[in-house]
Amino acid sequence: MEKKQYPEFREGFDVVMHPYHHIHFSFYTTRRRRSRGIDFFIAQKMEDRVIEVKGGPESIIWIVQLSDLHFSVHHPERALDFKRIVGPALKMINPSLVLITGDLTDGKSKDLLTMKQNEVEWIEYRNAMEDVARRSGLDKRIFYDLRGNHDNFGIGGSSDFFSNYSINGQFGRKGNLNSVTVEIHISYEAELPTGDRKHLFIGLDSTMSAGVRGPTNLFGHPTDQLLAQIDSQLSQWDSEKGKPITKISFGHFPLSFSALSHSQKSLKDVFLKHSISAYLCGHLHTRFGKNLKRHHQSNENFLSSHEFFQLNMHQKPSESARNCSSQAPPLKEFWEWEMGDWRKSRAMRIMAVDRGHVSYLGIDFKSGTKKTFVLPTFPLDSRFICMNVNIWSLFLLKQSDVVFSISPIMSVVARIYDTRPGSPHLIMETTMTKFVRDVSRGDIYAAAWNYKAFEDPSPDRFWLQIEVTDAMGRSTLSELRPFSVNGPSAKISWTWKEFFVMG
Repeated sequence: MEKKQYPEFREGFDVVMHPYHHIHFSFYTTRRRRSRGIDFFIAQKMEDRVIEVKGGPESIIWIVQLSDLHFSVHHPERALDFKRIVGPALKMINPSLVLITGDLTDGKSKDLLTMKQNEVEWIEYRNAMEDVARRSGLDKRIFYDLRGNHDNFGIGGSSDFFSNYSINGQFGRKGNLNSVTVEIHISYEAELPTGDRKHLFIGLDSTMSAGVRGPTNLFGHPTDQLLAQIDSQLSQWDSEKGKPITKISFGHFPLSFSALSHSQKSLKDVFLKHSISAYLCGHLHTRFGKNLKRHHQSNENFLSSHEFFQLNMHQKPSESARNCSSQAPPLKEFWEWEMGDWRKSRAMRIMAVDRGHVSYLGIDFKSGTKKTFVLPTFPLDSRFICMNVNIWSLFLLKQSDVVFSISPIMSVVARIYDTRPGSPHLIMETTMTKFVRDVSRGDIYAAAWNYKAFEDPSPDRFWLQIEVTDAMGRSTLSELRPFSVNGPSAKISWTWKEFFVMG
């Protein structure tokens, strides 16, 4: 077999990879049983399905999230913009999954005084999704749409239009829990360990977080049976030794909207038990702020609850939690990332999982369509990095970025700025190299760097920015983001409004 050439990421290794990819679906539904006045939900497995994902790069996958579309007969521009913008954008991005986290239609009267399911809006939603799938060229089975609170009216009745017109409904994914596994298998022609990775995505329908009393009780109690079902789904992957797995959940409501079960358990408890990487949600739009993110840690790692009242999204671990000895248990943590809405903000998110580590890029289409997207995956943004990450293994590898563009890329340049003097000044500039290997799902660029030159106790002294220039001479700059080689996570504070809904 002909040997492929790669950028030199590790001295002494010449890496050749042979990948194949597939997605494994597990669909679950529930049946209701009533006992002593309490509704119980029993999980029933419906079907398994495997879908092949073709093309590289082999070490990274990416997904797209959209939320709070609110298609409305009174605001037809929402669906028109969705068809015009999202289909071509998805064709350029070519994600492995597309997650739509609730409030697919609006259901409000023109005077905003009444709410009910409107079949015309659901037909518009179905037609829009058909159009987006056709324009993007993506298999419709990789789209997952969940109920939001606006989609909950009429469940089980004649006005349960979600079951008829949503993508999940069309594919029989009508239960409260759907799990999807993206698997990447890589074998190396070098003295490196097997690179098999799995990525588990668990979708929570809003009727589950709404609780046992039905979808109208948005702040109700999730049942212990359903929490056990999620726990079981996550647990079955823990038993697979030697195959790293990244666990991500997605739903409509932020976790602050979900109460405890009857046995005083919560979604947060289950997520912490299994140290998922992230929980993706919507619901809050952008009217409460754009900084609706929260870092969750297990209670035994907290110093005290007074940290919440400092309006900081990072919960401070105890000194014992910082112990890096072999005897110390791993820190249980995950990130909760709410995203903006399509309704007014025309927002989209691209999230990448590179060697098990998660990065994301928020996109705002209010100002028009975009020709190029740039998502840095290493070094990680120190504001949203998990404290349990082995920082040294990350920075020994490379700088890397995924670039999506409708025009050929002529150059990708990485720049690092030092903020110690008080204002950023450029201290490093290097051209990034595209993978020589045929990469059909997206373009990944990398550059060698001396990470030791950026050792500093401050988590936000050094900042990274990427500039991409296409064949038309158009320049695209990534967000300027901090990174840290050996410092703690950078701290970002909430406003009072952000704290009110997330803290």
